[in-house]
Amino acid sequence: MPLIVVTEDDAGTRMLVGSVLRKDGYQVLLAENGAQGLAMAEQSKPDLVISDIQMPEMNGFEMLAALRARPNLASTPVILLTSLQERAHMRQGMNTGADDYITKPFHPAELREAVAAQLGKREMNRAMQNLAVDAAVQSALADQKHKLAKLYEQRLFKELQDRWPTGDGDEADVRLTGATVLFVDMPHYGVMAEKLSEDELSDLVKRFYASVGDTVHLFGARHMQFVGDGLLAIFAEEADTRSVNHGLRAVRAALGLIDSAHRLRHHQEKQFADRGLPRFEVNVALHSGPVTLTRVHEPLHNTLAQVLPVGDAVVAAMQLQKQAYGMGWTIAASMTVLRSVTGAVRIGSRALVDLPGRSAALDAAELLGLAQ
Repeated sequence: MPLIVVTEDDAGTRMLVGSVLRKDGYQVLLAENGAQGLAMAEQSKPDLVISDIQMPEMNGFEMLAALRARPNLASTPVILLTSLQERAHMRQGMNTGADDYITKPFHPAELREAVAAQLGKREMNRAMQNLAVDAAVQSALADQKHKLAKLYEQRLFKELQDRWPTGDGDEADVRLTGATVLFVDMPHYGVMAEKLSEDELSDLVKRFYASVGDTVHLFGARHMQFVGDGLLAIFAEEADTRSVNHGLRAVRAALGLIDSAHRLRHHQEKQFADRGLPRFEVNVALHSGPVTLTRVHEPLHNTLAQVLPVGDAVVAAMQLQKQAYGMGWTIAASMTVLRSVTGAVRIGSRALVDLPGRSAALDAAELLGLAQ
């Protein structure tokens, strides 16, 4: 039976979280502040820690840092609780080792989903360790070891050189050897543009993309920019922690974007019920690979115009979004992304997706949500 330490200084919230988790069969230890929660974690070695951010004696970020600094607790998944007013601080939490966050007030189902996702990932990791005697797993581990060694060399090289000089491009270009690309688009934008006034359409778009910007920012996007009526976000390995890689952060962001679209759909139905608008929806695609953030200069005055993400991963993600919409997939993810988050997500249909201009189809699947 999984053991969960809950650290929350508000008695009402603390008792609510404890009641929901105990009802689901978990063992729960309740702490009133960060120092007490850290002591409980050191003594009990829990399977999961849920912590508020603003607490006396030791806040959530301080407790998170203390957990990650202890070898026997460093891999313990942590879910942070935050109010809407504190959401600007959540990027700090995700980049310093938090696995997930829940915004207060929250619904018990949201808590259950987040807890199940983290415990499911932990069990998958344990299962993989138990299967280490299998020859196929040994081979996979050896391959992983090689990749980690290569990654270490790349990161060491990056630390020794701030830039990678090249004769083919701007010396200030940033080359990300490992990144996950997220592309989100509104498939019915053209119809809405036809049936709404400019002010109405502007308000709808601003509402959605304000939420989109917050979501990708909270999960530590390295770069984001608008492409037509869509948005491109890059999640890079440089912000990864021991428990949160760029693939999982991009997946969480994608799921957050779908939630944002659902909320805006209710607003649309209430505000424009008599306009005959198509249902507001978005489609998201995820793909991983090397990405270069290249600096594009304005030729006349030689001033920086914009930073442009380039690379096959960027093009493939944008093409995958278009193809996946026709297949009825809300979120499409390449198997490159899905293998990096094995055990943490649920997938539906899988297919080899033909992308324009590519010699080989892209192996991808429909992303349904986090693992139960």
